[in-house]
Amino acid sequence: MLEKTQRAVIGVADRGPLMIRRVEAIPIALPLKSPMKMAGITITTAENLLVRIETADGQVGWGEAPSAPTMTGDTLGGLVAAVRDHLAPLLIGKDASTDHRPLLQRSLVGNSGAHSAIEMALLDLSGRAAGKRLIDLVDRPKRQRVAPMWLLGNATTEQDIAEAQVKRAEGFNFFKLKIGVKPVADEIAAAHAIRRALPDATLCADANCGLTLEAARRYAERTRDARLAFIEQPLPAGDLAGLKALARGIKTPIGMDESIHSLADIEAVKRAGAKGLSLKLIKLGGLREAIAAGRLCKRLGLKINVAAKIAESSIGTAAAVHLACAVPNVDWGVSLTNFYLAEDVVRRPLRIARGFLALPDGPGLGIDVDETAVARFRLQ
Repeated sequence: MLEKTQRAVIGVADRGPLMIRRVEAIPIALPLKSPMKMAGITITTAENLLVRIETADGQVGWGEAPSAPTMTGDTLGGLVAAVRDHLAPLLIGKDASTDHRPLLQRSLVGNSGAHSAIEMALLDLSGRAAGKRLIDLVDRPKRQRVAPMWLLGNATTEQDIAEAQVKRAEGFNFFKLKIGVKPVADEIAAAHAIRRALPDATLCADANCGLTLEAARRYAERTRDARLAFIEQPLPAGDLAGLKALARGIKTPIGMDESIHSLADIEAVKRAGAKGLSLKLIKLGGLREAIAAGRLCKRLGLKINVAAKIAESSIGTAAAVHLACAVPNVDWGVSLTNFYLAEDVVRRPLRIARGFLALPDGPGLGIDVDETAVARFRLQ
């Protein structure tokens, strides 16, 4: 009775169960168009896990999670092992349309990236089988399109400005400055230079935990005229005392990213003075939990940035779009990352058009995976 009820919730009770016969953990490395430098790391390729789930009648669903050793602790090898050795065996012979999170979470604590990729693949498969968009299985859409932001992380300010001008012509009008990499005086000067070059654009800055309290305070105070919408994760993830001291003394809103791994974390950073946060599927363990986090943000009056990690294919990007269209607000923008890839693993990569990326309208995630490309970029 419970299984029938759970299938009805996602709209597939009118046909037989989707019996799972195979779950594959596929490690891939996708080339970036250009290196992306952040605090503490420079990324040249995207090492991601793909999850492919196939039913007894040959239907397939896909999920994705990027490796994120400095954010979630998930290495690519760890993601593969978590799915292959722990989660996949539990799903064989089960109905894909059932919510298996309680079983999976009891069997493997943490490993939020692996749990997210599994849930994504199950929802994609269920949506394809039911002829429904993934978002319609888990929530009602609040919007049908999103306006992606572009990350600026070049070696020089001049390169950042040149790139931003090109992206403006493509429809981007929201830019995130990567900071915590260069001397703070240089990053302050860069913020003002980019503001002069882009007087009407929305700008924010992301330190990826790379600043000290003193440097963060200095950056915030001296970039006030640059009109930053927010400064993201200026301090180490666990430094709530520092966050409280910083938020009390500056006017620019503080957003949190690496600090957020649970609903309790959201409440904690709110108490410490954060004005908003970044929701990532890999941090919260999947779409359903991320949507719950969005609802909590609404109750607490927090702004939301929905983000994929650098750099997910159009599989993970599509899931991020579904999330961004489901949460109550995206006042702090949407960071989509398949744009930074030189090559993708879908036949028609998601593209921005006139400044917006539409919610995919096909069943499941709404993308068409090219399994030949997956094989080409597979690491083992």
